[in-house]
Amino acid sequence: MATEASTSAAGAGAGSWVEGMSADNIKGLVLALSSSIFIGASFIVKKKGLKKAGASGVRAGVGGYSYLYEPLWWAGMITMIVGEVANFAAYAFAPAILVTPLGALSIIISAVLADIMLKEKLHIFGMLGCVLCVVGSTTIVLHAPQERAIESVAEVWDLATEPAFLSYAAIVLAATFVLIYYFIPQYGQTHIMVYIGVCSLVGSLSVMSVKALGIALKLTFSGMNQLIYPQTWLFTIVVVACIVTQMNYLNKALDTFNTAVVSPIYYTMFTSLTILASVIMFKDWDRQNPTQIVTEMCGFVTILSGTFLLHKTKDMVDGLPPTLPVRIPKHTVEDDYGAEGIPLRSAAEGLPLRSPRAAESFRSTSFLH
Repeated sequence: MATEASTSAAGAGAGSWVEGMSADNIKGLVLALSSSIFIGASFIVKKKGLKKAGASGVRAGVGGYSYLYEPLWWAGMITMIVGEVANFAAYAFAPAILVTPLGALSIIISAVLADIMLKEKLHIFGMLGCVLCVVGSTTIVLHAPQERAIESVAEVWDLATEPAFLSYAAIVLAATFVLIYYFIPQYGQTHIMVYIGVCSLVGSLSVMSVKALGIALKLTFSGMNQLIYPQTWLFTIVVVACIVTQMNYLNKALDTFNTAVVSPIYYTMFTSLTILASVIMFKDWDRQNPTQIVTEMCGFVTILSGTFLLHKTKDMVDGLPPTLPVRIPKHTVEDDYGAEGIPLRSAAEGLPLRSPRAAESFRSTSFLH
């Protein structure tokens, strides 16, 4: 009887995987995809607003603020905020290993819309990059772990205070302090990995805190008030502290180095560390078999390959090689919208949850994804 029961349970478990994702995962997926659409479109709308404002006033690239009087720019900003809210909500329903990599899909939205609306032609390798991002994202979606059932923010706090995650957090904080107080003063202006290292390390903690806060709000709206727990407010403090830190050092990276170089490196490090943090804290892989885990990693590598191609070729014209200097002069006057063609999103940008986007968006609002 026991053998039959275990066999039946195993069959039911296998059947659940065949039948598809859980309801929460589907909600998280829809929110993440909606976020990609809104955020990807927001860059195009904001860019058109910048162009329109620059034609009748002082361009943003040379210190002007005429775009603040342009309704089209504000429409783009509102669209981005809507996307970030959807991204924030996605973490409350689905694992970070599912939500965070999908941030790369905003690149495809921006690339397609830029080709249609701004006549910024996409190189053939850029098209291949879009295909790779779609294939990698589909692979991750089909093999993502089910969201862990959590009934209270206190449960999330228990997960966050287990020895494994406390060790990870301690290593992250120690590495961050070493980078800030030792390496940045000496190598910050010459080594791109220093600033990006700080953003990525802190970003992995911010995603975990945002997910905890999102779960607390989801439970509160469902009738189980989590605002009475001090853990909810502790997670809120961590989110704010992480966002401020990411904002500071990501702006430094964008001000010092070429955006086309910063974006793919930041996306890779941020997403990799976020997945690692989620695996440690929420034990995402404990509910999966080795085949599913390896397939997810292959999907992630495929997305990284597509992201690299998109950024490597975004300024290429057929027949001409790309020119991508690693470092650009701080005070070079750039076209405030021309240099920001195809953005890359992060775990949370508006609130740092997503991977990188474009310089203008980073400087104005976002950091996570």
